Amino acid sequence: MVNKQEIQSKMMQAVEAVRGTNPMAGSITNTVTINLVANAQLAVGGSAAMVYLPDEAEFLAKAGGAMCINVGTLLPIYEETLPYVAKVLHETGKPWVLDPVAVGIGSLRTKLLQQFKAYKPTIIRGNASEIIALAGLWGLDGGTEQSNVRGVDSTDSVSGAKAAAIALAKWTGGAVAVSGETDLVTDGSIMAVSYGGSHFMEKITGAGCSLGGVAAVYATATSPFIAALTATTVYNVAGKRAELKVDGPGSFQVQFIDELYKATAEDIANNSLDIEEVSFL
Repeated sequence: MVNKQEIQSKMMQAVEAVRGTNPMAGSITNTVTINLVANAQLAVGGSAAMVYLPDEAEFLAKAGGAMCINVGTLLPIYEETLPYVAKVLHETGKPWVLDPVAVGIGSLRTKLLQQFKAYKPTIIRGNASEIIALAGLWGLDGGTEQSNVRGVDSTDSVSGAKAAAIALAKWTGGAVAVSGETDLVTDGSIMAVSYGGSHFMEKITGAGCSLGGVAAVYATATSPFIAALTATTVYNVAGKRAELKVDGPGSFQVQFIDELYKATAEDIANNSLDIEEVSFL
């Protein structure tokens, strides 16, 4: 039986723990969005550090509480860095977030994402098409061999990615967050739908990428499911509030960071949320 109040209590504890300890969650992330990723991590109470070299990534993996790997804009060095640091994270038991941006585009991206299967990310965050395509690449239920990703955009619905999200969560033993008009988070046995956000999120670069970074911050303090759900929910709270105060995407981005910073543990836990047990295997 799912206990919604217990989940909300754990979300509040995670928010307060992060703000009380300022944990470092390093990132190897999309160079187009690196500034927003770092600022979002700082706004929720974490500490940000961005690298791309193998030795520096290893240092962060061991020194930080968690890490985020985003394959958005790949550099040649990433062929060495990404599988190496994923292996270090897996072997040291450190939580890490995978954002499989643009899965299905290019041979290097495909090769790297295939290698990550063995290193079982703690949290996978992506849009519906990315989640479906990653499940397909890994040979899991709910996935397709043909990617429906359009650049970095989704052409699939969040509800259409449920089976793939559940299969990925069961494989990794962690959690999966599917971003869209409404957001879905699952650990393979519990499924949550979080409401809110803003249409302006589609008009700025890095809303999804920075969400992965924030999920890594919360992963330093709580379970994969609670971390993914807390990150998703604080984004929905902040997006909804920021939209009420602005009239365009440029000002929205600034206001959004402010609202991430101002959202209280109670604001986040009490945001509109549906939770249920997964009813199929």
